[in-house]
Amino acid sequence: MGSSTENSAFFPTRNPHALDHVPGGSSGGSAAAVASQMALAALGSDTGGSIRQPASFCGVVGLKPTYSRVSRYGLVAFGSSLDQIGPIAATVKDVGKILGVIAGKDPHDSTSLAVEVPDYLDGIEKPVKDLKIGLPREYFRAGISDVVKNKIQTGLKLLEALGCQMVEIELPHTDYAIATYYVIAMAEASSNLARFDGVRYGLRVRGDGNLSGMYRETRDAGFGAEVKRRIVLGTFVLSSGYYDAYYLKAQKVRTLIKQDFENAFEKVDVIISPTSPTPPFRIGEKSNDPLAMYLSDIFTITANLVGVPGISIPCGKTPEGLPVGMQILGKHFAEPRLLHLAHVFEQAGGFSL
Repeated sequence: MGSSTENSAFFPTRNPHALDHVPGGSSGGSAAAVASQMALAALGSDTGGSIRQPASFCGVVGLKPTYSRVSRYGLVAFGSSLDQIGPIAATVKDVGKILGVIAGKDPHDSTSLAVEVPDYLDGIEKPVKDLKIGLPREYFRAGISDVVKNKIQTGLKLLEALGCQMVEIELPHTDYAIATYYVIAMAEASSNLARFDGVRYGLRVRGDGNLSGMYRETRDAGFGAEVKRRIVLGTFVLSSGYYDAYYLKAQKVRTLIKQDFENAFEKVDVIISPTSPTPPFRIGEKSNDPLAMYLSDIFTITANLVGVPGISIPCGKTPEGLPVGMQILGKHFAEPRLLHLAHVFEQAGGFSL
């Protein structure tokens, strides 16, 4: 878990563009494999940005589909109301092809919906003239590094030249998104990971010969520091006397964030923002500051809270050669529109701005 892929049980994954930098996370291995041409494509799991943020950091394309669009059968659950599987590849068309294969209803996953799977490449070459792009005022405030802001603004000018219309919008509850997400995600992680007890799933450490010792030592050995932190916090917010103050309140704020997006999509066709507020950071740079690490997800978590699709596409590189990603968000099941706009941007040279 986490935004850097430094929490692996084996070793950190490195960014192919700069080996002393992180590839993003938590699906950093998938993004790094595609970026280094070890694989044509890969799958990632996105609970709060874990497909889009590593795609941004590694300079590839990563799509988080609409919640319920792709089956999660076989996924080790983290946050069951947030998790989604999606493709990572070097081009938009490759991402669209893979999504067409993995999307659809699955009887093994009750949350997957029987919504028709379109041909995601149909009409992908058409012009994007008059498409209305929403620019959330709250996403372009202080906190974004200058180099990321400049690259995104250059990308927006390219989209304007292609005929898109820029519309400033408001998502007024954005300031509460990080706290809301981490209360809900950690509560669900605590619940989901309770099954890994040394009896039913995964690792077993014999302990000192009694059941409670086996539980304790198994979970101590099998979970790393970040996962333990999330389980402890999640258990706390679900505990008696704190449930209403934290978890229930977070669910109410989640509804307000969802309403913000519904109101925005009445005015615009898509929403664009940076994928991450900064370029890739160095390995170890944020390891001792969990809050700074969590803030790496500030622009991606809302799509998971609301359940809408989001895609990260390359938007050039920093002077040091580190990739910058642009995020495009759409309405539920609007993946064709996201892929269409992303492909036109790619073909117009937006990836190498």
